[in-house]
Amino acid sequence: MTNFQADKKALGYALAAVLLWSTVASAFKITLQYLTPLQMVAAASCVSFVFLFAVMLYQGRLGQILPELKRHTLYYLCLGLLNPLVYYLVLFQAYTLLPASQAQPLNYTWAIALTLMAAIFLGQKIRKRDWIACAFGYLGVLVIATQGNLLALEFTSGLGVALALISTFLWAGYWILNTRHQTDAVLTLLICFLVSLPFSLGASFIFTDWSGIPWQGWAAVTYVGLFEMGLTFVLWLNAMKLATNTAKISNLIFISPFISLMLLAFIIGETIYPATIFGLLLIIFGLLVQQWQRRTTVAGEPRPRIGSGVFRRRK
Repeated sequence: MTNFQADKKALGYALAAVLLWSTVASAFKITLQYLTPLQMVAAASCVSFVFLFAVMLYQGRLGQILPELKRHTLYYLCLGLLNPLVYYLVLFQAYTLLPASQAQPLNYTWAIALTLMAAIFLGQKIRKRDWIACAFGYLGVLVIATQGNLLALEFTSGLGVALALISTFLWAGYWILNTRHQTDAVLTLLICFLVSLPFSLGASFIFTDWSGIPWQGWAAVTYVGLFEMGLTFVLWLNAMKLATNTAKISNLIFISPFISLMLLAFIIGETIYPATIFGLLLIIFGLLVQQWQRRTTVAGEPRPRIGSGVFRRRK
């Protein structure tokens, strides 16, 4: 395969992943009409696990799962409880408290959170451009959260904003832990879902009622499980592997939040305020400043949310 053919195929994979990731904020809102955040985590995790298991089966790599888990049991226990369990519980709770048009842009600050955490836990130096990125990114957060009324500092939901920002640090923590253990990304994610399932399923049966969920709820949560961290994740990985210049491919993720906002307006009927667009532009500008002449090694993993390629977020 020539470089041109590889880049063309990578572009196709990347565009498919970006378009699918752009739909998940709407899917979150639809699913939360029928399921609680805990039920949503449990059911979506089952779907993601089944899909990733099928991928490993197709690749003939099922024999790697148990040996890898046995060698690093405690590591995967911590990693799996962090993501998907705690991360998505916090994220979905934020979506219950905030309009998705607010929660989704806030999630894009995870790369800024990653820089701050990498400085603390990995000893990486924070450069001037990182501080500039933080300033623009979190100014954008304030603009979105207050709908442009910065002086009043009145939030649609202070708790929702706090949970959305906490989720960015949880996701950044997940990728920092990943830097300590270099294993195939699909295998790692599959084991994380495997480890978390007994906890999420057990808690959901104890604390929630699964009866009476209509087919629309099951269809929506299946969509979330497949396209938030299943098929889309694999598409993005393939794009990164094939691309001769990953920077050109990873920058495509910047179109995702704008497509997502349009879908939220048309599908969910949310009002997209000018302050939301302006705040998102501030966040994107901060991320571009941060990436100028620098790529954080731990940010090289595939997730723009709107999950995992530098950015996502995705989730």
